[in-house]
Amino acid sequence: MAIACPKLQLRFLGLARSLPSLARQPLPCLLPARSSPIPVLRAVRRTAKARALSAVKDDQSLSSIITELEQEQEEDETAAGEDVTRRLPERWSEIHGRDDWAGLLDPMDPLLRSELIRYGEFAQACYDSFDYDPFSRYCGSCKYNRRRFFSSLGLEGIGYEVTRYLYATSNINLPNFFTKSRAGAKIWSQRANWMGYVAVSDDETTARLGRRDIVVAWRGTVTRLEWIADLMDFLRPVTSVGIPCPDPSVKVESGFAELYTDKDPTCRFCKYSAREQLLTEVRKLVELHSRAGEEVSISVTGHSLGSALAMLSAYDIAEMGLNVGEGGERVATTVFSFSGPRVGNGHFKERFEGLGIKAIRVVNVHDTVPKVPGILFNERVPAFLRRLAEALPWSYSHIGVELPLDHRRSPFLKETVDPSCFHNLEAHLHLLDGYHGKGHRFVLASGRDPALVNKACDFLKEHHMVPPFWRQDENKGMTRAHDGRWGQTDRREVDDHPEDTQHHVQRLGLADDHHH
Repeated sequence: MAIACPKLQLRFLGLARSLPSLARQPLPCLLPARSSPIPVLRAVRRTAKARALSAVKDDQSLSSIITELEQEQEEDETAAGEDVTRRLPERWSEIHGRDDWAGLLDPMDPLLRSELIRYGEFAQACYDSFDYDPFSRYCGSCKYNRRRFFSSLGLEGIGYEVTRYLYATSNINLPNFFTKSRAGAKIWSQRANWMGYVAVSDDETTARLGRRDIVVAWRGTVTRLEWIADLMDFLRPVTSVGIPCPDPSVKVESGFAELYTDKDPTCRFCKYSAREQLLTEVRKLVELHSRAGEEVSISVTGHSLGSALAMLSAYDIAEMGLNVGEGGERVATTVFSFSGPRVGNGHFKERFEGLGIKAIRVVNVHDTVPKVPGILFNERVPAFLRRLAEALPWSYSHIGVELPLDHRRSPFLKETVDPSCFHNLEAHLHLLDGYHGKGHRFVLASGRDPALVNKACDFLKEHHMVPPFWRQDENKGMTRAHDGRWGQTDRREVDDHPEDTQHHVQRLGLADDHHH
């Protein structure tokens, strides 16, 4: 392999002459042929120093060589990360599935990996901010105010602003998914659960991304998988829940549809369905930013049951024609799904993809959730059998492109039979960080902290000395008052709905939604 720069060639030759054994080593094995000369030279230098370590007797010299090696490696990784990020404005539509991620998964494209992790962290923020404590009056709500959402999670630099929270009513057939307080009548809401949020990129981040990005993040489950047993495994037409599809054979799982479309006029938080809350906000943001002449993207993400809601809501956005800008331009709409179940039948898949929505599904091959519903009849059975089964109420099909990961490839994770570990979102993000393609060695690309895996599970090998289930509020939210007594702090407000919601509901023709 030729090195383009003459000065670098001379320096390389000097190194090679001083290290005959290194000169005989073929250079292409150090770095790919497309690499620039500077990383090649650094790789050569590092190899030379590494081989020299065995000959070094003086501790001080050894220490200085190790320090220099570490500094150079850190510089290379930083430069590589910056180079990847700089390319995002020119590559974002490709990363969002313009070509269905062809050629980006094996080997793994570094920019796609970093973006998948970034969108996974939006979904993880739903877990980190949700109040699960049944002894809290605010159980089932978000712990933080919308305006301080990311800063409360230590994500000040994320570059997005939350514009709306999303709520769903618990009057549905997924009782194990909902979390309720034991505080009786004093709780924040008798009917509602916080389900996620809508956020939009700020000006600085928009410039870095190459477009204005609208993110919809749906909450799923951390450890409790009992909701899977609640699935009615019953398909119903999307038209029966108010989604205006011209094809009555397009069907989705009943529990997901109800969660998305049900509402309760007596509840301050659920007087609008999650569907109405989402569609009005997306319509408002797309109009606002496309009117300003900006290119806009809609990125929908979720884990577990949140992934099902991501698929359903992205489809609804497109079916309602809300992924169109003021000038009639198509707004790229992409689902970043993590460990999601099947959502609908084969006709739903065809309609979803026919509307131009893109979806990538990150799964752990040992996780059971992506295998349901539709265990018997799904996209994996032969086509002739699938056509015969299409009329059955339990024939389901996955959507989009799958990225299968295997937790057994990670040297950080221990052997366990706990299915909630296989399903854990932080574990998926860890696996993404180490994945470079089929057959490639597991190496953390960004150095993302493996300790994050044990936030809400017990999956790391014990010698890492990271306690399981370590993430919790200080003193479980109890604070000491002036009189010395301990108690929960009252929240000044719990965000509900923007004042213009009803106006936008009427504009979209949703005011007569049949779910009450």
